[in-house]
Amino acid sequence: MKFGKRLKQQIQETLPGWRDKFLSYKELKKLVRSISSAPTLLNGSFEYGRAEEEFVYLLNNEIEKFNAFFMEQEEDFVIRNKELQQRIQRVIDKWGPKGNHPSEADYKEEMAKIRKDIVDFHGEMVLLVNYSNVNYTGLAKILKKYDKRTGGLLRLPFIQKVLQQPFFTTDLISKLVKQCESTIDAVFPVEDEEKKREAREAIIVAGEGIFRNTVAALQSMQEIRRGSSTYGHFSLPPLNLPDSELIQSVQLNSPIPIV
Repeated sequence: MKFGKRLKQQIQETLPGWRDKFLSYKELKKLVRSISSAPTLLNGSFEYGRAEEEFVYLLNNEIEKFNAFFMEQEEDFVIRNKELQQRIQRVIDKWGPKGNHPSEADYKEEMAKIRKDIVDFHGEMVLLVNYSNVNYTGLAKILKKYDKRTGGLLRLPFIQKVLQQPFFTTDLISKLVKQCESTIDAVFPVEDEEKKREAREAIIVAGEGIFRNTVAALQSMQEIRRGSSTYGHFSLPPLNLPDSELIQSVQLNSPIPIV
């Protein structure tokens, strides 16, 4: 699938509030086409310089958009992670076996609510990692297209700049994803295969609202990182997914293998 179509599909499958935060690939592609097809815009001419400045200006605006959105989501995720941990501790302290008011029924009811919120939270973080991947790949592709069609040399210096941007740095989000999965394993342990299967199904039902989006994001990340005829220095490395219960549940319920 061509990147433009894949991007359009990703935008349709992501959260509604995120749809205007992705790369304006179609507009940038049109600008590249108009620059490369204009006979007066010869490489090195004044007109060419002005056209390239406009192209770079638009790219910088896109990066600012990515960074603002990514950092806002990242900050929100840090806060939500802390709140989830505090909620779990409050339930344990109040209704757990050693709590102030032990109650197995209340404990299970509240923990079921928290499990749903954790699954939703995990899914949104996966979507943000995918957001970073998709937009980086789009920038690399549009810069390659620009250099190829105009004879310019923008891609290398611009990608070096992109690699330093907040939206490209997903270390903190990846750490939060692992913490989220560790919480699931610690707070909602399963003892045998039957219980494990039931737990996975419960996770899917609990996270139904965002689950389809997460599956699509994981599939997209693998496709982007798999490598193709255009794979090269600027491509993202192959995706190595953790062997977690949540990822396994995605595999069990997805018609397309993810790893």
